[in-house]
Amino acid sequence: MRPEGEGWSAWPAPAKLNLFLRILGRRADGYHCLQTVFQLLDWGDTVWLKPREDGEIRRVGPASYAVPEAGDLAVRAAKILKEAGKARQGADIFVEKRIPLGGGFGGGSSDAATVLLALDRLWGLDLGAGRLADLGLALGADVPVFVSGRSAWAEGVGERLSPMALPPSAYLLVDSGVSVPTAELFQAPDLTRDAPPATMHDFASGSVLGNAFEPVLRRRSPAVAEVLDVLAQLGPAALTGTGGGCFVRFGTRAQAEAARARLPQAWRAWVAEGVAVSPLHLALARR
Repeated sequence: MRPEGEGWSAWPAPAKLNLFLRILGRRADGYHCLQTVFQLLDWGDTVWLKPREDGEIRRVGPASYAVPEAGDLAVRAAKILKEAGKARQGADIFVEKRIPLGGGFGGGSSDAATVLLALDRLWGLDLGAGRLADLGLALGADVPVFVSGRSAWAEGVGERLSPMALPPSAYLLVDSGVSVPTAELFQAPDLTRDAPPATMHDFASGSVLGNAFEPVLRRRSPAVAEVLDVLAQLGPAALTGTGGGCFVRFGTRAQAEAARARLPQAWRAWVAEGVAVSPLHLALARR
């Protein structure tokens, strides 16, 4: 589905996975210090943009948007960029959603990053990646990795990024249908917040795996526990981010597709491949 009319341009907003996630502690401001590896995927949303000469920022498209316009990260990203860049233009925004909301696949953050990068180009602002990442961080801790456009090792609240070469992989993704507010999970009394720091070598050797939120969600949601238990019969099953999205890594797409065929037909499942460079950045380089 694409918006009607002329003047639109389409921009990828890729999903991500957290290949592991551990929490090292809590800062004085209440935010948590974490470590994770972000794997960008070749699958995700599409953000359609059309510059406006009247300076307005408008979301157009389905009346069934699950998030109110005022809270939509894509809309907020456009408004923040307009203010920071003192842009006279506005934009119409149409988000073609594929990434499930609240699944931990980074859909809202990726949409926001795509708006920042694409409108920076369309409006001729040229603010630079560092400034755009700073603007994105004000919207959410996952936005900077999508702005950077590289799969990465991440620390801090997720904004301190080191690009990381990951082996070619295909992933079977499943949306459990469970969406828990991130803030609620971070406040959970049974969340482990004092894990010892890991290194990239620890991750590469396989000694650092798991997601600190998995045991919390297992106890709270039978649906998440069921999906993880079924996926565990196909390979090492894991939770991504703080949502109800689950995945299994395979060496090839054919293996992932074969595993998908074994899942219950009613489940929402996809196969996606990991990428080193974001499809958005490849699109920007071509234009």
